[in-house]
Parts: sequence; C-alpha cells; structure tokens
Amino acid sequence: MIIDNLEAGYFGIGIENGKTPENLGVLWRSAQNLGASFIFTIGNRYAKQSSDTHNAVSSLPYFHYKTFADFFAHLPKGAMLVGVELTGDAQLLADFQHPRNCVYLLGAEDNGLSKKAIEKSHQLIKFETPKSLNVSVAGSIVMYDRSVKGASIYIDGKPK
Repeated sequence: MIIDNLEAGYFGIGIENGKTPENLGVLWRSAQNLGASFIFTIGNRYAKQSSDTHNAVSSLPYFHYKTFADFFAHLPKGAMLVGVELTGDAQLLADFQHPRNCVYLLGAEDNGLSKKAIEKSHQLIKFETPKSLNVSVAGSIVMYDRSVKGASIYIDGKPK
C-alpha cells in the first residue's frame, strides 16, 4: 500500500560534516518547502545561514550531533536511515520506494558519507549521474522525489 498523504509519516534530512554553510541554508530552505519534519547536522555546526531566506531553521526542529554515533543513537524509533551516496550497491532513486518514516543523510561534497554512516544506513540511494551532485541539490531532489511518489509503509523491512 502506498501512502498518498505524507502527513501520515515523517522524514528528516541532514548533512554529515557539511562543507559550506551556504549548502546547509539551501538544504534547510528546500526542507521547509518540501515537508520535512526536522533538519540536522552531524559534526560541523552552522547557525542560521543567509541562504536560508525563509528562516527554516526557526520553523523546523533543528538538531545537532557532534558525532555519527551520537546521531545514530538518537534516531527516532522505527525510522529508517537512508544514506544518499554514490556507491555501486546503492539503489537508484528512480526505483526507490521512500519509507513512511525515515531520516535522509547526505555527506559532504568532498568526502561523501563516512564509512560508519554507509555501514549503518538501512538503505542507500544514488542518482543516475556520472559525477556527484551539490549536496543541497541532491537533498532537494530526494525530497522532491518523495513528494511526487509518496511514501511506503514498511513491514519487516519490506515495502507493503
């Protein structure tokens, strides 16, 4: 069964060790527009960004975690961690069914997700592009894809 109304679920989106504050502000602005329930950072921490022209950081819950381990220990119960990474075993976004309750994690443009984040992700997704994308663009595409497709209810780790 596919959920047409995303209000029945939730998602958060954030960046691990973000490289630039501008990318964070753009991602937050997109998150507010595309229905994110919360935003977060892991590692490098940035306050309000000039590129966050909608002031999403004051409109959405914002969480900061010093380490990936701290973040992972505080994932919402029942939420799937979806890593966005250009790896050989990641599923193409075009074929991906978004979990009803999930947290999308993006890595910095220069280093991507940490090895630990890749290992701990319940699912990995990627784009069909020859090179990596700007992190705020990648996150915006993921959220837009979710809004267009809807989200699936997962039972025992499989979409139903």
